[in-house]
Amino acid sequence: MSVVEIKNLSFVYSKKTPYETRALDDVSLTIEEGEFVGIVGATGSGKSTLIQHLNGLIRIQDKKRSSITINGMSLSDKKYLKKVRFDVGMVFQYPEYQLFEDTVAKDIAFGPKNMKLSKEEVDERVKRAMEVVGLDYATFAERSPFDLSGGEKRRAAIAGVIAMQPQVLILDEPVAGLDPVGREEILTLVQKLRREVSKTVLMVSHNMDDIARLATRIIVLKDGRVVADGTPKEVFISGKIEETGLELPLAARIAKNLKARGFDIGDAITPDELVAGVRRAMEAKHV
Repeated sequence: MSVVEIKNLSFVYSKKTPYETRALDDVSLTIEEGEFVGIVGATGSGKSTLIQHLNGLIRIQDKKRSSITINGMSLSDKKYLKKVRFDVGMVFQYPEYQLFEDTVAKDIAFGPKNMKLSKEEVDERVKRAMEVVGLDYATFAERSPFDLSGGEKRRAAIAGVIAMQPQVLILDEPVAGLDPVGREEILTLVQKLRREVSKTVLMVSHNMDDIARLATRIIVLKDGRVVADGTPKEVFISGKIEETGLELPLAARIAKNLKARGFDIGDAITPDELVAGVRRAMEAKHV
């Protein structure tokens, strides 16, 4: 079942001025329920402009030619806009900068309250969201979000998005600025969110190792156009990633270098595949 359908989407910043910039150029995509889509490309490729269209933060410029449909609701129709913004949860880069209430619970409750839910339902959603992101309700609910650690702030901000129980979750560089331990914690949380909250996830990232590990599909943007779309293995062996100026995942680079030296272990893109490929090659040599 398709949850996102984009047809012929183009977008130009500063139209009809000397600073006119085409950010998206005739993009058409369909995203199915349950997919984990990695959206990659160099800075300026159109990633942020694309994802901000998906919950109406950026409006369609040419409604006669372009269209976006979320769960059957057209974003060209204003009556669906509010519902779509609840259905498509957006976690921006450094989401902790968007915390504003005087307690963690109030901050997480902001979205559910705007959904006009009962107080009981709002409270239940706050508790559930905090549980999912690993913030103990009794410990953190009445604390100021500004007194939390960096990782706790990010979890609180993510809880505020998932408390609306979005059907589609969009993550823009979710581990930006975190140390290795914090990165691993958030990436593990992302996998949990897909299992327990939103089956369909779109993640923008410059880190190809993260994308190789998590994504079931990769969409590559360059100069506002889709230049590759497929499984991680298909995309990484196509050469399109290098054409955008991004690096292959570390495992893929090692496998490529080994192959160039006559030690072919196959098309590994993750550490587990790399180890398995080396083991197979070593065993074959001993046969």
